[in-house]
Amino acid sequence: MASETDAPPTVAEQRKTERRVIIGSSLGTVFEWYDFYLYGLLASALSLHFFSGVNETTGFILALMAFAAGFAIRPFGALVFGRIGDIVGRKNTFLVTMAIMGLSTFAVGFLPGYDSIGIAAPIILMVLRLLQGLAIGGEYGGAAVYVAEHAPPGKRGFYTSFIQTTAMLGLILASSLVVGLRAIMDAETFLAWGWRIPFIFSIVLLSVTLWIRFQLEESPVFQRMKAQGATSKAPLTEAFGKWKNLKIVLIALFGAVAGQAVIGFSAHLYPLFFLERIARVDGATANFLVATALMLIIPCFVFFGWLSDKIGRKPIMMTACVIALFVYFPLYKALVGAANPAMAAAVERAPVTVVAHGGECSFQFDPIGKNTFDRTSCDIAKSYLAKAGVNYANIEAPAGTAASVRIGDTVLPVPDPSGLDAEGRAEAVAFFAAAAKTELDAAGYPDKADPAQVNKVKVIIILCVFGVLATMVYGPLAALLVELFPARIRYTSLSLPYHIGNGWIGGFMPTIGFAMVAATGNIYQGLWYAVAIAGVTAVVGILFLPETYKRDIEA
Repeated sequence: MASETDAPPTVAEQRKTERRVIIGSSLGTVFEWYDFYLYGLLASALSLHFFSGVNETTGFILALMAFAAGFAIRPFGALVFGRIGDIVGRKNTFLVTMAIMGLSTFAVGFLPGYDSIGIAAPIILMVLRLLQGLAIGGEYGGAAVYVAEHAPPGKRGFYTSFIQTTAMLGLILASSLVVGLRAIMDAETFLAWGWRIPFIFSIVLLSVTLWIRFQLEESPVFQRMKAQGATSKAPLTEAFGKWKNLKIVLIALFGAVAGQAVIGFSAHLYPLFFLERIARVDGATANFLVATALMLIIPCFVFFGWLSDKIGRKPIMMTACVIALFVYFPLYKALVGAANPAMAAAVERAPVTVVAHGGECSFQFDPIGKNTFDRTSCDIAKSYLAKAGVNYANIEAPAGTAASVRIGDTVLPVPDPSGLDAEGRAEAVAFFAAAAKTELDAAGYPDKADPAQVNKVKVIIILCVFGVLATMVYGPLAALLVELFPARIRYTSLSLPYHIGNGWIGGFMPTIGFAMVAATGNIYQGLWYAVAIAGVTAVVGILFLPETYKRDIEA
């Protein structure tokens, strides 16, 4: 006769275990997105402290590149820790990833700036970002697999949706902390050292998460596989060396994760940068608006996760991808109108056009900080407009023609710097800047959005639309990825497409998007990146992505 200690757990005990599993797994996602969003929120401060000596636009893009470096290495972390997770186990693997990720974030709070240790500062920052990204490469896959393998049949979408929900909590926590610090500190103090506090605070999140995870048991699916001797001895070879599974990896990447990544980034980080850099909304207000919208849409993650258990993962995710194709451009245009109506009115009333020969125009991005963009009249014009965040169109002029700028009906000649020495070019740049500023002011182009004119309700509604689309693709995603792959190579197989999608395709979206804006002068140009990828995912997903919500995940 079985003893009392061998009795199966009661319903209450089972639910308590399931809650602990969800909380312990999801806290890692809170941490991941807390760190991720900090780099986005504090890009300007990081640019100031670690990328000194370059112009403002270049420094900001370099800060975004440091931010994106952590994403670049995530797929390699997926390979390393995915393999360990399939061989050694889910629990111990994401204990290690959590520790590496947390300590790398914490260390940024104490890293000296460029003014103290020179070039070593950005190098160390990049190393910390790479370590953090490497660890995250194994974090999400472990959490998704661990929760899904504990979930009762028919509830995997609902249970794993809490992982996605806590991603938003990480964003909100980071945003709230930064907004709060900005509110109680003057701008100089915050930029001097206040920005370090959120990174230092991360040690609290790390301690709580590790404490909870140490109390968890191994996944029951992995325990059964291990007891039966059915674990994989070579998960990388099985996952990517056999076409049968590699084909599913590619379908998962291009038919699900890629679209999820760009739609997700178009819902939180890209709008934040867009509001600050393009619409010229002050940082505190932009953070408040984005954080408010994210808070409002959090329940949608759970709703769409639950709904995907009823009707399937695929129809919800593909619907979001198709809708995104048609709403991004009009909604981002409406976002400018709501956030900075004076700018929107000026663009309509007095559009700006650069008339220049394309061969004389440089790409307005300088990765080494040595280009002053003052060698041609086109460069002088575009450099000023890029820094001022002014939307402009381009008209081709004959070769040898000095550039001019049209602001409405006014034609502003641009000085030709050819033949001038450095001092003469500097004077030409200053002369044009003063003249352009006068004409833009006269045309109604504001330097900054007027806080009193920001239609906060309308901005939040638009941001909520972006957010709901993100929850439609992200809420069911973890369950879909777990169900796509066999248990013995699940951790490895799903981690790679997830982190290629979110690390490379999504993680580089802000950098690529704003580089596209700088290159063309069109403030909406960067949206083509998201629209094109969402379109690819819609096509591949509709044609090739299988429905998975009724699958047996122990197979």
